[in-house]
Amino acid sequence: MDTRFTGVIPPVITPFTPQGELDAQSLDRLIDHLIDGGVHGLFPLGSSGEVAYLTDARREAVLRRVVSRVDGRVPVLAGAIDTTASRVIEQARRAQDLGADAVVVTCPFYALNDEAEIAAHFRAVAAALTIPVLAYDVPVRLGGTKLSRDLLVGLGKEGVIVGVKDSSGDDVAFRRLVAANEAAGHPLALLSGHELMVDGMLLLGADGCVPGYGNVEPRPYRQMWDASRQGQWQRVREIQDGLAARFEAVFAVQGRSGDATGIGAFKTAMAQMGIIATNRMAFPIEPLEEANREAVVEVMRREGLI
Repeated sequence: MDTRFTGVIPPVITPFTPQGELDAQSLDRLIDHLIDGGVHGLFPLGSSGEVAYLTDARREAVLRRVVSRVDGRVPVLAGAIDTTASRVIEQARRAQDLGADAVVVTCPFYALNDEAEIAAHFRAVAAALTIPVLAYDVPVRLGGTKLSRDLLVGLGKEGVIVGVKDSSGDDVAFRRLVAANEAAGHPLALLSGHELMVDGMLLLGADGCVPGYGNVEPRPYRQMWDASRQGQWQRVREIQDGLAARFEAVFAVQGRSGDATGIGAFKTAMAQMGIIATNRMAFPIEPLEEANREAVVEVMRREGLI
């Protein structure tokens, strides 16, 4: 297992100006906030980074800024997310040229592929690069396609992928993946995107987490990771319970799309804390209206974040 890709690796949000342009100064503050919070790596250009809404030019601008600001302090795992292998390879080579330490890649989407074709997709991407590839298992964004345990462990044993970011929400499948990975000699770093269940995922053998809420509060996730390494499982549970209480800010948002709800709550909280300048999201998603913004702020006040 490549230990560079273990620990706490938040999916970096993309801050925007009120005019909808990339807010580079806010991105710099966010990167410093995350690294000062003790994270082990950064994952820009993922779902939390609103990657699907970004043009190639804007993706490049985001990654260029992240790599520059990080300046080697932690590994940068860049999302290279597109519909098919040929398009992913273009994104991944650009990320490699910009200085990413690894790329995170989904299976094809919109395209209708079987498991053999999905395996060929990952092999083609890995063969085109000199940096490592992690698989991104996120069925909700892939037309329901779930990357199977045998596929992932098999690609790990081949050296095609070095890790998995599991955002499937399928904890039974993740447990089975952990067991199969261990039986195979642990070729993969297994990262849970289930940010409200990090305590349980670490207990069953996850190698780290990719928490979207970590943009707001990175330090507790690092504290949870450290406590887990010391076997302090009651402490791990207590930290996770505190995070879950503050994550209620997301559930407080009502009547908005899936993309607007979580990212809107995160950005609203971060703007309130002064980490980023605005809670603007990518077009056509409008910022949270006043009632939802106040609902988020009320949770923050109640939980002592502001």
